[in-house]
Amino acid sequence: MSTIKVLNMAGAEVGTVELCDAIFGIEPNEAVVHEVVKNHLANCRQGTQSALTRAEVSGGGKKPWRQKGTGHARQGSTRAPQWVHGGIVFAPKPRSYSYVLNKKVKRLALKSVLSAKAAEGSIVVVDDIKMDTIKTKDFRAFLSAVGCDGKAVVVTPALNENVIKSARNIPGVMTTMANLINVYDLLNAKYLVLDKAALAVIEEVFA
Repeated sequence: MSTIKVLNMAGAEVGTVELCDAIFGIEPNEAVVHEVVKNHLANCRQGTQSALTRAEVSGGGKKPWRQKGTGHARQGSTRAPQWVHGGIVFAPKPRSYSYVLNKKVKRLALKSVLSAKAAEGSIVVVDDIKMDTIKTKDFRAFLSAVGCDGKAVVVTPALNENVIKSARNIPGVMTTMANLINVYDLLNAKYLVLDKAALAVIEEVFA
């Protein structure tokens, strides 16, 4: 097991904690991580794009001119796709892009990302992340104190309204709970800031 420092919110070292090798010490599987990110983005798509086919646009009921003898190409409708205001060929319609991945695949991808973060030294464990009041300035000072200026995911063991509201106006910073972490958010951030209790929850849930 690898050992990592535990800091307080002022950035001072207050102890150490061991990271579980089954979660933070595996060989990252890039192919699985790619598959899970692709799945996450597909599931986020709204799928509301819609256009009208030639059967759905208005007009075009009458043949514009007789079949032969005009010098024009033959036409059956003024709403065929080649006409202005005509219908769209193979028009997109509302659909769902979501699909399901194996739970084991998603778990392996999450462990791969956590292991990569640990190998990079991008994980910061904090003894107790709490805010007595909602204060963005104080939360920004906390992130600076622990060396996490930039994109960061702050993980708490349970819902903490003061932490969420203090962090939500800081660009690039997001908060989540230990049982809701996902591969995409972790990859999108430079730092992973873990409450010590949240680390215990992660190891209990995903080990």
